[in-house]
Amino acid sequence: MLMGFILSFVMLCCLCSLKGIHCMDNSTLRSLDDLFLEYAENSLPTRPRTGVLYNASLPQNFTDVKVSIIRLRRDSFWSKGANYSGFYMPPKIFSMPNFTRLDMVYSNLGNLSSYYYNVPNYTLVAPVVGFNAYGSRNSTGQIGNLTTPMTRLNLTLFGGPILVQFPDFSLPQNGKAKCAVFHLNGTVEMTNMTLQNMCIVQDQGHFSIVVPQPPPVPWAPKKKKEREELWKWWVFGFAIGVLGLLLCGFIIFMIVRVFRMRKIEKMEKEAEKNEPLDATNVGQSRMPLASAVRTQPIIENDYHP
Repeated sequence: MLMGFILSFVMLCCLCSLKGIHCMDNSTLRSLDDLFLEYAENSLPTRPRTGVLYNASLPQNFTDVKVSIIRLRRDSFWSKGANYSGFYMPPKIFSMPNFTRLDMVYSNLGNLSSYYYNVPNYTLVAPVVGFNAYGSRNSTGQIGNLTTPMTRLNLTLFGGPILVQFPDFSLPQNGKAKCAVFHLNGTVEMTNMTLQNMCIVQDQGHFSIVVPQPPPVPWAPKKKKEREELWKWWVFGFAIGVLGLLLCGFIIFMIVRVFRMRKIEKMEKEAEKNEPLDATNVGQSRMPLASAVRTQPIIENDYHP
């Protein structure tokens, strides 16, 4: 039994650790209930008191989950009913098979509710709460043989329905909230809420409150989004064009400058090939200076008058 419990726990953790997968599989949810039952039974003292609610100690990966257990006498449950953990069970509830005592296990999945349960086209607005009734392992009030499997009881209501009240919940103003009943066979039933913001149920299982999801956004916002994307591309293209023009202007400027430098360099080389002239300072500038050479006059003939 212990080895089977460990294997079930490992398989449940592996299945629910996959990101983006909601554990709506019926066998997985039953394994989750069995896991809560094991921890709840192990949290009972050696001699648990009848009618006292005991909180179960869960692993760290179930920090947001609350599980509790209470042991009731069958005759007292039939005559008085029970009112624990937000579940009001009226008198005259018949349980089968016949056990002298029964164990009621309550659960509140808290922030993990939407991870394990979902309803198509609806959103959970309250935590998923639930209860399951099991036959006690013996009639003396002791835990007894832990290898004995627990028996899930079938409940038949003769005195009225069961009322479920959700903690820290206020009904939305639009009044479109509905009760979601998650049956043990994996089906989901939608019912209306009462005036006291409670759900009416007819059997054990898990329950929550849901509201319809908003309708899909029409095509107009999508077109607006496309226009916004187009505008972004226009801005991006304009910026690229400006940068391209600046780059082309810089390249043209550098080409013209290089040609001018080469032309000046060529002129300087041509000047160096000619006869060098003397230079003199004129003000703050240095100017070329030619030698003052005059042609001597020559008499054309020696005849003198």
